[in-house]
This record gives sequence, structure tokens and C-alpha cells, in this order.
Amino acid sequence: MPGENLSRDEAQERAALLSVDGYEVSLDLRSAVGTAEAGARTFRSVTTIRFRCSEPGAATFADLIAPSVTAVSLNGRDLDPGEAFDGTRIRLEDLAAENELVVDAQCAYSRTGEGMHRFVDPEDGETYLYTQYEPADARRVFANFEQPDLKAPFRFEARAPEGWVVWSNGVGELTDGVWKFAETKPISTYITAIVAGPYHYVTDSYSRTFDDGTTLEIPLGAMCRKGLAPHFDADDVFLVTKQGLDFFHDHFDYPYPFGKYDQAFVPEYNLGAMENPGLVTFREEYIFRGKVTQASYEGRANVVLHEMAHMWFGDLVTMEWWDDLWLKESFADFMGAFALVGATRFKDGWITFANRRKAWAYRADQLPSTHPVTADIRDLQDAKLNFDGITYAKGASVLKQLVAYVGQDAFLEGARRYFKRNAYGNTRLGDLLSALEETSGRDLATWSRAWLQTAGVNSLTPQVILGADGRVAELSVLQEAAESHPELRPHRVAVGLYRRETRPDGETGPLVRYARVETDVDGPRTVVGELAGADAPELVLVNDDDLTYCKIRFDETSLATLRELLGDITDPLARALCWSALWNLTRDGLMPARDFVGLVLRFAGRESDIGVLQTLHAWADSALTHYVAPDWRETGGRLLAEGALKELRLAEPGSQHQLAWARFFAAVASGRDDLRLLQDLLDGTAKIDGLDVDQELRWALLEPLAAHGVADESALAAELARDDTASGKRHQVRCLAARPSAAVKAQAWAQVVESDTLSNALVEATIAGFTQASQRELIAPYAEKYFAAIERIWAERSIQIGMDVVRGLFPSLRDSQETLDATDAWLAAHEGAAPALRRLVLEARDDLARALRGQRHDAGTTATSAG
Repeated sequence: MPGENLSRDEAQERAALLSVDGYEVSLDLRSAVGTAEAGARTFRSVTTIRFRCSEPGAATFADLIAPSVTAVSLNGRDLDPGEAFDGTRIRLEDLAAENELVVDAQCAYSRTGEGMHRFVDPEDGETYLYTQYEPADARRVFANFEQPDLKAPFRFEARAPEGWVVWSNGVGELTDGVWKFAETKPISTYITAIVAGPYHYVTDSYSRTFDDGTTLEIPLGAMCRKGLAPHFDADDVFLVTKQGLDFFHDHFDYPYPFGKYDQAFVPEYNLGAMENPGLVTFREEYIFRGKVTQASYEGRANVVLHEMAHMWFGDLVTMEWWDDLWLKESFADFMGAFALVGATRFKDGWITFANRRKAWAYRADQLPSTHPVTADIRDLQDAKLNFDGITYAKGASVLKQLVAYVGQDAFLEGARRYFKRNAYGNTRLGDLLSALEETSGRDLATWSRAWLQTAGVNSLTPQVILGADGRVAELSVLQEAAESHPELRPHRVAVGLYRRETRPDGETGPLVRYARVETDVDGPRTVVGELAGADAPELVLVNDDDLTYCKIRFDETSLATLRELLGDITDPLARALCWSALWNLTRDGLMPARDFVGLVLRFAGRESDIGVLQTLHAWADSALTHYVAPDWRETGGRLLAEGALKELRLAEPGSQHQLAWARFFAAVASGRDDLRLLQDLLDGTAKIDGLDVDQELRWALLEPLAAHGVADESALAAELARDDTASGKRHQVRCLAARPSAAVKAQAWAQVVESDTLSNALVEATIAGFTQASQRELIAPYAEKYFAAIERIWAERSIQIGMDVVRGLFPSLRDSQETLDATDAWLAAHEGAAPALRRLVLEARDDLARALRGQRHDAGTTATSAG
């Protein structure tokens, strides 16, 4: 639609013209009840906006995406809805100095997770609603000025079906059949929220007495669908919530500013979570229906703390425009890990950060779409795609480096001043840097240019020269950058030297660090003089303790040591950093992919950190799918399955490591005997001591059986009857699309590409089932269909569904030069396509080209480490 993609220039013009005094929004949600097929498609939304105009007589527009508008009134003057409203914008002319706009509209319920999402639970027929807006979907629920710098107080009210409860940002009460909510503080439109339905709701409270004697009481709430109530461990959610509130009060010196703190776990959610003040929303998969590892609980706690950090970084103080999205996301990502380690039982959170979050950043920073942390965001489509590994994980990594650079105390004091100066306002990069310069005494302009305003990732490689005495004569760090992004940055790093420990009995022990130096690396070569004279190392680890953001490389001696002794490194963070570096070498085509698979087979069974282990499983699977030479895939798959089964049988019965190996074995099983074991575990005719085959694990075992033609439609129907829930339905849909049949693939393709009847969650499940690595030939014919369809999909569907389809159905499994050429041909023929669409295709092309380079490198090796 013409005005749906708001540009930065339009937003700046409107912000210069308007200031908003307040919103009153009245929603009638009584039409929501009914089945998903028969229920009403729209609800009534009446919005009153009071705002001022600096240039009386000027014209502007309000945002609204709705099927129809019943009435529009501006300053008591009725406007013709047919003339004023074009489907996305309401034209406002001849503004006064003070204005009142009233819009009465019919807004649409969503099935894509954007705007007012409506979900009917197949288990009990109950209907659940929730909103999701970022970056600009509040306009699908009420008329507004949809940009972050036009903050205002909001007062919501809602009518709902009898027996429902409605929640919003403020405290609510039911009066004469209407839910009325307390007025909010000034906030941006994208963080307002409504949750409504027969949710299971649990309450608690938080209390904090400050040094001045004042006491803060925060009502806590947590909710989920009734069908998930038996699995809802709200006590653990509340525990982490209270620990986080204590931590941020201790460090921010600014009391939580938004009254209550509700957390809603909602169905078919597109994101991990959203920081709506007073009403945070999460994907309901954070409620665990079966046994999961501690990595899952750690991940949930990290998300809870990430969203809580947003109450200050993002909600209290908000970026002016999406260019400075990092001012909230990078900080929340960093603060989530910082609080996780500092306040909760998850003391190894920085290991997860180094191993998982940074891997996301490294990948994103090598794509053709990489961008500075402070990005150039031209419009809302740009903004939607910039919720990426740069904005989150690289930005957080840069902040971790900044803390090391200015000192933790100075960093936190700068944050405290930033909050107090800019409370309920909007900021840009300079506002934060000025506060940090005051507290640290450092000039951050050069640091900012290098780290926030340039793109790309540097590589740091140690160079060791030994003297005649066998000791280190000189150790230097070489820094390199890609030709496309040649910036060499200043790094604060720790360089660690490792060697095998000699035991009292003369036997060699584990690989331990015996020397460490912190130093500043700048330019192409930096000599680390403090390490001269040290004993010769077997392993040099640049960026030990993970202080900076870089790709770690190894000298030849260190790489040879890792090939033989990786499992002997005693420090879990050092070991995780080495694994991450080896994966980057694999992705960069510098290590044969089969060598990486061999290292996983040899050493992953000794990995103590469960999060690292699960990451290694994912990387090994990715290496097999994308980076090994095609003629080695069958061998590699067999070796991985054999290795996984071996470790599964060796794992401690009932342990989380056993569960992780069971899931990995299911993911890589393909041989007849392996599939028979999966079937026997499902049937109960085979047992592995301590392994509880609960419902979630049953689905994990069923997917490979479906993909290899062992489990048919009737078996999947029987499993759904056993687990007739929303979660079970998603699993069944994925498994149905995974079956190795041309007719099945045609049906799945039609359901996603030719129809819009599936919800966002079922689109995601269907795509996941469709794209099976074992079915390359079966889905090869869809490559041509993909390129013929994506521009239409992008134009006709919501941006979320468009992203899911364009990313998820790209023919990456048809990994050949032919597919690369077809991608280039599409890009050449569609230079005028939407920039966001072209970005997605360019990213997929880059992944494919990288995979082909990796395959060529793997094919040219005589690697033996994989057996």
C-alpha cells in the first residue's frame, strides 16, 4: 500500500511539526470469540489523539492500517473517511495550534503475529489475543503517529467477551463491563500492548527499600494459555524477575518506572519477546512441555533479563529513529548477559554469549548486508530487517569491549546519568557518548568511529618467534580486515599462553593457562612485549576471556595442538572460544568441514558446558549439510550418527547431556538400523537407561522417521491424537511436510506460497518440514518456482510472512553453481525490487557462495581426522 512504508524523512518532518499530548484508545474485542474459521475478522477501534502543531495551517497524516474507517473528526470537523483515508494513512489538513483527532475504525485481527493476533486453541476451543507492534504495527490496532520520537501518555480501555481478562501497560480494572487502564507514562506507540483472553494468570510481588528509606512495590504477574498451565513454572520466572529487578536497581540507581510488571507467554509469537513496559510478551515455547537442558532455562532467564533491561534502555529512554536501534537492543543484549552472570544461578552466561551470540554476529558481519552498529535506516522495511546479529550481538560485544576500555564503574555511572537526563525522552548516539566521556575521562569519538560507525569483523592471529633457548623471543598479534571493510580497530585483548600441565608423577595433564597479558592491539601488527621470555606455548589464545569482538585465528603450532588436545583445555570459556574460532575457520573455507566434524566426534563428548555442546551439535549438522564435499555427505552422516549413538549410550542416565545426544542422534539418523532404533524408542520396545521419551522428544524422534518415509500420515495423525494441542499441531504440520513425496512437497508449497490461510506459526512449521537436507533432489524443482514467486509474495503478504518465505524457501539445498547463477540472474533482472527483498536474497546468495567455497576446500583435502 502507498503509505505503509514510512520513510525516515517523513518521520523527521512530522516530528518537527507535531508534539503529542496523549492518546485515548477504546477497543471492542467482543467479536473475537468463535472458531478460527468462523470468527469475525475485525474489531472496533476508536482513538482520540490530542496533539499540538508548531505551524498552524500545515498538513500532515496519521497512521492506520485497517479494512475500513467509519468516521474521522478533526477539531470537531467531520472528514469524509473515503477521502481522508487511503488504507494506510489519514490525511490531516489545516491543523490548529492545538488539535483533537478522533478516528472510529474497523481493524483486522491478525494471523501473522503482527498487530492484534488472534489464536484459537485447538485443544479447548478458547480464543486468545495479544498485540505485537515493533517496529510499526500499532497502526493495525489504533490510529496513531507511528514513530518512536512522538511519545505520549496512553489511556486504554477495552470491551471483551464475558469471562475474559484484559491486560495493558497500566493497571486495569473492570467497570460496568469495560476494562479501563491507568494512564501510562510517555512512551512510544510500538511498546503499547493489549493481551486478552481466558489466560491462566499467576501473581507475585516485588518490594525494594532504597537507601533514602523509600519503598517500591511492584505487582508481578505471569500468564499463559490454560492448556499450558500444567507445565508453567511461574515460580522460576518470578525468581529470575526479582533477581533482575534487584540487579538493575543496584546498578542503574533509577527505580523501575512503569508500575506493575506482567509477563505474558503467548502463542504463535514471531519473536523471542517484546519489552512492552508493564506487559512484556514472550513466545510460549519458553514454557517447557518436556524435559530440557539447563541451556534452555538459561536462555529463558537471559530473555527475561534482556527485556527487563529495556525498561530503562528503550522504554524510559528511546532512540529518535531506528538508525539508533542499537541504543536499546545492544544494551539489552549486553545487560541480559551481565545480569545473568551477576544475579542468577547461571554463572556461565558469558560462555553462552561467546559461543552463541557472537557466532550470530560474526555471520551477520560478513554478509553483503552488514552495516555499522549505528545503521542507515531509510524506512520501516530497513528497520524490520535490522533486528539482526549486528544490532543485537555485535553491538553487545562492542559494549563488552567498551566496558573493558572505560572501566565498569565509569560505564555504569554514565548509564545512570543518561537515564536521569533523558527520562521519557528520545536520544541519539551523541547523548550516550557524552555521558560516558564525562564519567570515563576518555575521548570516545575515535572509539565510536571505529566500533559503531564502520562495519566488518577483524581477524587477530598470533605470531610467535622462539629464541635459541626455546623461550618466546617475540610474540605479536597480526590484525587483518576484509577488503570490503578495511577498518583496523583498536582492541583491548587478553593474550593467554597454554601448555600441558606436568603432574607430580611425571605424566602430562590437562592444557592450562600459565601466562596472561592484557594489551591494546592497534594497527596491522602489535608486539606483546610482556610475554617475551615466557616458556614456549603449545597454544596461544588471542582474545582470551573474550574481551573484544574479533575472529580468532591460530598459528600452526596452536592449531596442531587443538587437533590433538582440544578436549584437554580445562577452562570452559577458553574451550568455547577455541570451538568458535574453529567454526569460523570452517565457514571461511580455511579448515576442511570434515575436519570440524572429526573434532566434534573426537572431543564433543568431553564438553561439560551443555550450551556449548548443543551448539556443537548444530554446527556439526550445518557442516554436514552445507560445507562438506557432496560425495562425503553420506560418510559424514554415518559417522555423526555412530558417534551420537555412542555418546548417547555413554552419557549419564537421566542427564541433560544424555538428552542433548538423543536429540542430536535423531537429527542425524538416516541408516536403517538408526531409524529402527528411533521407532523402537517410540514404541517402547527399546530402552536407553535414564532416557525419558516424553512428548516433546517423541516428536523429535518422529520427524526423521517421517522424512525417511518410515512414519506415514496415519502415524502422524495418531501422534496428534496423543498430543492434541497447539504445540502438537505445529509438530504434526512440520512432520507432514517432511515426508519424501512429490505430492507432499507440492501441497506444502501451495499452502505457503499460493495461499495465505496458514497462521505464521504453521507457515514456519511447513517451511521447516519442506526443507529436508536428505531430500535435495525432491525439492530441486522448486528453485525456479521460488524466483518466480518471491516478488509477488513480498508485495502481497505481511513483511513477517514475506521474510519467512524468502529466507526459508531459498533453494540453498540445491547447492550448485546453477543455483548461484539463477540467484544472480534474479538480482540483475530485479534491480528495482524492494531494497529489503533484495537484501534477503543477497544474504541467501552469500550463504550459498560461502557453502560452495567450503565444499571445494573440503573436496581438495585428504583430511583424516574424521576417520
